[in-house]
Amino acid sequence: MDIKKLILTVAAGLAGNVAMAQSIPPDPAVGTGKLANGFTYYIRHNEEPKKRVELYLINKVGSVLEDDDQQGLAHFMEHMNFNGTKNFPKNDLVDYLQKAGVRFGADLNAYTSFDETVYQLPIPTDNPAMFGNGIRIMRDWAQDATLDPTEIEKERGVVLEEERLGKGARDRMSRQYLPMMLNHARYADRLPIGTDAVLTKFKPEVIKRFHHDWYRPDLQALIIVGDVDVNEAEKLVREKFTDLKNPQNERVRTQYTVPLTGKSQFLIVTDKEETSTDLQIMMKHQAPELKTEQDYITSIKQNLFNQLLDNRRLAELTRESNPAFTGMSAGIGGLLKNIDMLSFSVSAKEGRLEQSFAQTWRVIERVKRYGFTQAELDRVKQSYLRGMQTSLNEQGKTPSTSYVKEYQRLFLAGEASPGIAWEYQFTKDHIGAITLADITNLMAGYLSSKDVDILVSAPEKDRNSLPNAATVQNWIARVSQEDIQPFKDDAVIKPLLAVKPPPGKVVSKEVIAQLNITKLTLSNGVKVILKPTDFKNDQVIYGAFAPGGTSLYEHTDYDVASNAGGIMNRMGLGDFSMVQLNNLFTGKVASSAATIIGRSSTIRGGAAPMDLEAALQLTYLQFTAPRKDTLMFKNTINNAIAGLANRYASPANVFADTISYVMGDYNYRSAGPTAERIGKITLDRSYDIYKERFADASGFTFVFVGNFKPETITPLLEQYLGSLPATHQVVKPRDLGIHIPAGHIVKKVYKGTENKATVQLVFSGDYTYSPEANLELKALGEVLQIKVLQQLREAEGEVYSPQVQTSYNKYPHNRFALTVAFGCAPQNADHLVSMVEQEMKALKEKGPDADDVQKFKAQYQKNVELALKDNGFWMNYLLNQYENNEDPLQVLDTDKLLQKIGPTSLKQAAQVFLSGRNMITFQLLPEKGAE
Repeated sequence: MDIKKLILTVAAGLAGNVAMAQSIPPDPAVGTGKLANGFTYYIRHNEEPKKRVELYLINKVGSVLEDDDQQGLAHFMEHMNFNGTKNFPKNDLVDYLQKAGVRFGADLNAYTSFDETVYQLPIPTDNPAMFGNGIRIMRDWAQDATLDPTEIEKERGVVLEEERLGKGARDRMSRQYLPMMLNHARYADRLPIGTDAVLTKFKPEVIKRFHHDWYRPDLQALIIVGDVDVNEAEKLVREKFTDLKNPQNERVRTQYTVPLTGKSQFLIVTDKEETSTDLQIMMKHQAPELKTEQDYITSIKQNLFNQLLDNRRLAELTRESNPAFTGMSAGIGGLLKNIDMLSFSVSAKEGRLEQSFAQTWRVIERVKRYGFTQAELDRVKQSYLRGMQTSLNEQGKTPSTSYVKEYQRLFLAGEASPGIAWEYQFTKDHIGAITLADITNLMAGYLSSKDVDILVSAPEKDRNSLPNAATVQNWIARVSQEDIQPFKDDAVIKPLLAVKPPPGKVVSKEVIAQLNITKLTLSNGVKVILKPTDFKNDQVIYGAFAPGGTSLYEHTDYDVASNAGGIMNRMGLGDFSMVQLNNLFTGKVASSAATIIGRSSTIRGGAAPMDLEAALQLTYLQFTAPRKDTLMFKNTINNAIAGLANRYASPANVFADTISYVMGDYNYRSAGPTAERIGKITLDRSYDIYKERFADASGFTFVFVGNFKPETITPLLEQYLGSLPATHQVVKPRDLGIHIPAGHIVKKVYKGTENKATVQLVFSGDYTYSPEANLELKALGEVLQIKVLQQLREAEGEVYSPQVQTSYNKYPHNRFALTVAFGCAPQNADHLVSMVEQEMKALKEKGPDADDVQKFKAQYQKNVELALKDNGFWMNYLLNQYENNEDPLQVLDTDKLLQKIGPTSLKQAAQVFLSGRNMITFQLLPEKGAE
């Protein structure tokens, strides 16, 4: 042997290992620092969106740190930071921010988890004073909560109502299985919501002790990402946070973990209100860190494995004959803190758990025996790299919140944050070296785990038929002994379109310069609206509509028509199954889907600019080459019927179907699904109705928004949209006379065992459709939202998160609806309904407060500013305007319309929208006799 060559080889290998052990470099675009008191900060300039900044205060403080008498107080402390601080007493903070256009809940928010409490505040930066006050708010949140005993008592009810909202079957079951999943670690005894015993009785000094011990600078970080001057921001941080003090004799911040015990565990959990039977196998594993280059290689392998398994192999199960399962998933994912796992889960049809397990576990067994194919690995590598390239292409267009989440993980877990440029280049340089053996070894490491949990969850009525641990182990052993053949890759070697269709032509063109819109009419009658933008570098989205929809069909065909789009989308297109289409589109960012809804047939699609032709080819085939697949149809229908077996064990499902049926005026079309109705759907009729609705493209209007040039995209539109079939039949949707019923109606549903109620109030009626009236309705809804928050939540403490929503439609009649929804204690339901009515009465008689109108205007203006820089907004806006035969230039009148909104105009509008003539009260209450 050549000793010199051997030495060089070994040296090269060692050098490679050293390289892989190198730390991942930090992103140079983010400024970081740590003050003498231990307070950390991250600051980055980013202009997506412009004139906005995201401020996040991250605390390494969560429920795991609570003493026994503090369970739930980490979360309670989060609430108290919104109820009085040094510079913003009581509720002044929320009031101040609402006037600046920051919405409580939607923008201004926070969350508490096991290990962290995070406060978020997005604010505008076009007013320098606002940014300074935002930093002041963060400083107050860090250490200057007042914790006034009166405010604590007021908030106690709110937190208890939040806890009440979470109660139900899933909560009851999770409290049983979490101790097993977490190996009885401290986390299992410290759920963030806490316990009734503590929440109802704790004294103010107990939460003050928690705040004193843990809200301290060495456990805190401030993240600032947005349209700010980094140097000025850093100067402000140093000015405001340097004086934060760590407590004397500070408590040690123990780093709790989930231990690996080397033991397998088995648990059956049932509940009267559970709707499905699931079997889950969790192979727990020490989670890798993400700090070195080798760690990053491991993360790539995990992502490739998940794509291979979930997106590729599980797709083959759609071809299973007579499947016993309704759903299945598998892959590597995080559990908590230092533990991840390879998890497998299957949802079974009623009474078929053993068969469902065998059918799906064979996927795992086949991979275990034979691994994946080289062709599969090559495809997922291509897709993975393309996904990263898309992210790279969006540099400069990445939302500030994306960076915030990265820096949050950096602070909390030490997870590297090198930036997309490094990640893409590193992946590109190293992904080719990842082999099939690497993926196989990765899976083997999880399959060999000694910490394996098996969890069976099911409806209570099925408890006696469920398997024990030995039975499940026998099922696994039985599959391991089966004669399972290697996977056959369903490769596609022909193009999606063998021959491109003969193109049509643009026959007319109109430019709407004010909106930078071009309107084309193609030779087959298809209309196309083009709005090029620079909001995203790698995005083009499009939608289309044609009048008609399910309204054209009688009740006997309604179920077929309303499901035809979804059914046909599962069939594939032309000569290609869905699995083949997925393989064919490897490495492409392109999609298109067709649906049939109430008054129209629709298309929704999108692509990276370089893949737009591929997306348009899909759209072309959706019009011209829908595909029948008997097996896929049968599986789809059988799964839908199986999913209904225990549907009405869930109180939420019963309530939702009741609301739908009443709101639809008790019409057949609004009734809940039944096995009988689904069973009448046939493949032939689904195919025929789908063909009918997409046989005439001349009635379609397409809207394209994104990064393209009209002159460049036009030949593609002529090729694939101009060639679509056209019969030039004029079709109009039918008026079925279905609308929310008039009068005063009360519907009470008694279902469920928890002491909780859900209330929904619906006010509706006729009105005169106009941009002015629509904005007045929205304004009234937002003002009412402010009032119910103030009265039902803050003053009474009897709800957590009341929601007010408004909607309207022009066709078939000018109709509006205003909905108020909240959860509460059953004994408070009627009282709270009366309070909502009182607030509405006050708006009618006195009009809204000027301050509340100003809050609405500020929020609306900020939302419009953001929307006008969003591709999705423009697509939906233009589709709605053209479908409603409205002028697209209306968007330019926003400021003018907003100026007309005031207390007087809204008082007048309240006479129409809040008249109370038509009011439906829905209440979901516990079963009679339930505690």
